Order: sequence, then C-alpha cells, then structure tokens
Amino acid sequence: MVTPEILYMVIPCYNEQEVLKETASRLKEKFISLQSSGKISDKSRIVFVNDGSSDNTWDIIRELHSSEPEMFSGIDLAHNSGHQNAVLAGLMTVKDICDISITMDADLQDDINAVDEMIDRYYEGNHVVYGVRSARKSDTFFKKFTAESFYKFMKLMGADVVYNHADFRLMSKRVLQELAGFKEVNLFLRGIVPLIGFKSCSVYYERHERFAGSSKYPLRKMLSFAVNGITSFSTKPLKMITGLGFVMSVLSAVAFIWAFISKFAGLTEVGWSSTVCSIWLIGGLQLFCLGIIGEYVGKIYAEVKQRPRFIVADFLNDLGAEFINDPGKDSAENKE
Repeated sequence: MVTPEILYMVIPCYNEQEVLKETASRLKEKFISLQSSGKISDKSRIVFVNDGSSDNTWDIIRELHSSEPEMFSGIDLAHNSGHQNAVLAGLMTVKDICDISITMDADLQDDINAVDEMIDRYYEGNHVVYGVRSARKSDTFFKKFTAESFYKFMKLMGADVVYNHADFRLMSKRVLQELAGFKEVNLFLRGIVPLIGFKSCSVYYERHERFAGSSKYPLRKMLSFAVNGITSFSTKPLKMITGLGFVMSVLSAVAFIWAFISKFAGLTEVGWSSTVCSIWLIGGLQLFCLGIIGEYVGKIYAEVKQRPRFIVADFLNDLGAEFINDPGKDSAENKE
C-alpha cells in the first residue's frame, strides 16, 4: 500500500470573486474523495494565490481559510505580478511542505476529475504529469487557429513545449526543488518545466467553458505571452535576421548590377513608384528587425536588474512552514 503523500494544489487568482467560491467547493469535494480513497494525505491543502486583485478575491480566500483551515490556504502577493509569477510564487512558497503539487487556473475550465489520473501517473513513477487538452471544441476558429499555430511555431523555433498544454500540471517535490534554481525574470513555465527533465507523461482532458466572470487573457495579453515565450527560449529570430540581411544584400547587389546595365543600355526612366515602394519595404524590414532585437535587449535589461519576481505579503496556512509578515525581512520565502 502506497503511503498517501501531501498534495498542495496551487490556484492563481486575479479578480476571481465571481467563481472562487464555486471553485473552492468543487476542489474541496475532490480533495475529500482523494483523501478517503487514500491517494493523498489529510495534510494536503488547496492554496489560492491572490495576484494583486482589485475585487474581493483576497477577502474570500481569507474567509475560506478561516472557516476551513484544514482544507484551504492562501497566499497574498504584495502587488500584481502576472499569472506566471503568481503560479511560481505559490509553488516556491509550498515546495518545502508538500510532496507533490498541482497547478490549475481558478476559472474551472480545466477538468478537476483529471487530477485522479494525474496522481495515479505520479505513483507510477512520473515526476511531471502534464494536463493536455484532447480537443478544442469550445474554442472559436480564431482562438483555435492562433493557439495551435503558437505551439507549432514554438516547436519550429526550437522550444521544447508540450502541445496543447497550458499550466495544468503535477510536479513532484524534486522537480519543485530544481525549479527553484531557474532565476530568470522573464518567466515562461511551459518551456522551463520540460527543461528540468525527469520522467514525465501526459493526461488528456476536455476543457470546459468558463464557469463565471470574464477571461483575464484578452488578445493583447495572449500575443504578449506568445512573444515572451518565443524570445525566452529561442535565438532563432536573431539568426533569421542575419539570414534576412544576407538575402537583402544579395538582392541589392543584383539590383545594382541590373541598374548599371540598364543605365548604359539606355533603358532607364523615371520610376518614382518603384523607388518609394523599395524604400518602404526596406525601411519596414529594418524596423521589424530592430523590434526583434529590442525584445531581446529588453529581456537582458530586465534580467540584469535582478528585481524580485514576486513578493509574498501573507501566507495563510495552519501547518507546515511559518511565514513572518515582516516588510523588512529579505529571504527566499518572501522575495524570489
């Protein structure tokens, strides 16, 4: 008989007051089922991470912890740090007091019932279990096309990402310890976790419609996230610029020879449109290339400053690690 291990489920929350109580209710039901079947320890907890919400999200989390401290814990970040940093903040806060962790979003789109199979795969010897969407039936054509194109493009750029996997995953304590060694500010967990290695597998599920509230990832944020993922894990765009520069140089040399021959052959005539179009084309390419280089320079700028990726203001937990809410305390627990 396998000894039940301690599971901490990390749920990042940003303005999720409409859905949070329902999410807590469904996860509580799942935890009771897992505990009664002996799959997880009764010391397991559901940890909600408040990512600087402007609504009543943190008040609800405190209320849940106060009413059922043996089930719910809470982490309050000092300011909005972004989804990826909120996930990391939760994982780094609980890494020393859990045996396994599972991350998922608070909107109930990820299938809670897939948690059972994830834990089974963990007990079979997998250190990482990815939750992978089996289909995208609920997505619009545009969202499905752009999302699948993103994963394919990431693969093309050389980034090792799991196709149709977001941030619904299980990780063992050993993986969390290794994850703590990745210090980059420009965080893209979908690319970092596969880099850690260890035995892994995937569990497939169908994603549901959002239970309540609105999506916190509009098109603008999705595009920014995609650019961050590509530039964080691949230098191929820079190599493509080099290749483009070489091609443009060759084409320029050919055009020069053609213009030289045309001049002496008496075939030249006033060509305002062709001149202007070529200037616009080359100018646009130059600006585009400078923009790509700027993305990389900006990332270097953010990395060398070494600012904290997140700051934990409060950690509500009835057992395990103690957290001292001291603004002057500078440690790995409250500044990462």
